[in-house]
Amino acid sequence: MDLNLNGKKVLITGASQGIGEGLAKAFAEEGCDLHLTARSADVLEQLRSELSAKHPVQVTVQPIDLTADGAADAVADAAGDVDVLINNAGTVPSGYLWQVDSDAWKTGWALKGFGYVDLTRAIYPKMKARGGGVILNNIGNGGEVCDPAYIAGATANASLMAFTRALGGTSLDDNIRVVGVNPGPVDTSRIYNMLRKRAASDLGDADRYQELVERYPLKRAASVREITDLFLFLASERSGYTSGTIITVDGGIASRRSIV
Repeated sequence: MDLNLNGKKVLITGASQGIGEGLAKAFAEEGCDLHLTARSADVLEQLRSELSAKHPVQVTVQPIDLTADGAADAVADAAGDVDVLINNAGTVPSGYLWQVDSDAWKTGWALKGFGYVDLTRAIYPKMKARGGGVILNNIGNGGEVCDPAYIAGATANASLMAFTRALGGTSLDDNIRVVGVNPGPVDTSRIYNMLRKRAASDLGDADRYQELVERYPLKRAASVREITDLFLFLASERSGYTSGTIITVDGGIASRRSIV
């Protein structure tokens, strides 16, 4: 299937690792020019070199802390005209309410929360002026599952789901599509850090985290590519009527519910 993404410019936040790094590689394979942000200058530069050597695309990088004052506008200015914005930066700490103190809660939300909102606010008018674009928010199924052991993340994700729906409900009037993606567990270092923390808390031994993996559908986390391929489709004209909605990729975890 030809997605006709060649030559598009894509801005990806949190591009130095995990799903963000996977997104950068996937869009480069499709011939997209990239503007990548993250906090780590060295890792971004290494990724830029790798992508530029493999693909005939332009890759610019911008080491930046998106929680800093004026960061969203700085990224919007540096990126210039973009066809696709992917809000991906940020993680919210796991834990029960009494394990996530006020500072940790606020720090997590500052990036994955206000970071998404502020950058969207900065990019949207530029897209509108150019005639349209796509904004994809990488959120997470925690906003649907509402796990008490991930209470800060569940609350943040649910808020971003509402933000996506509220903005995307009318954004096609400006020829801009706004869509959210809710991955479940993905095969990155982050999920295994969370699993070890949960195993220590619930099973009394962090090294028993594999027992928790066994509970997942197919007894594994999703591959990064199983997530990034969806982003490619959603960014393309093949998904031109999709806006104001959330697509969940979690093997059915969020739907495993019972009335009892």
